[in-house]
Amino acid sequence: MENSKRVTVYFEPEVHKALRLRAAASDRSVSDMVNDAVRLSLAEDAADLEAFSTRRKERSLSFESFVTGLKRRGQI
Repeated sequence: MENSKRVTVYFEPEVHKALRLRAAASDRSVSDMVNDAVRLSLAEDAADLEAFSTRRKERSLSFESFVTGLKRRGQI
């Protein structure tokens, strides 16, 4: 991992133990596992942002209007 940056992350003891055990079982480093988890989280964020962008032009409906409509239609 050339050009890697070093950071300090504090884990709860149980989380740290689980990470170490899983890393040992999968023959990977904790650092690699954390990097993969962060990448996955960022990819999910990117997908969410894309969905928001795609739906930006949709009509907005307030919660109150939605619930009122459900009641009017006898669904609640």
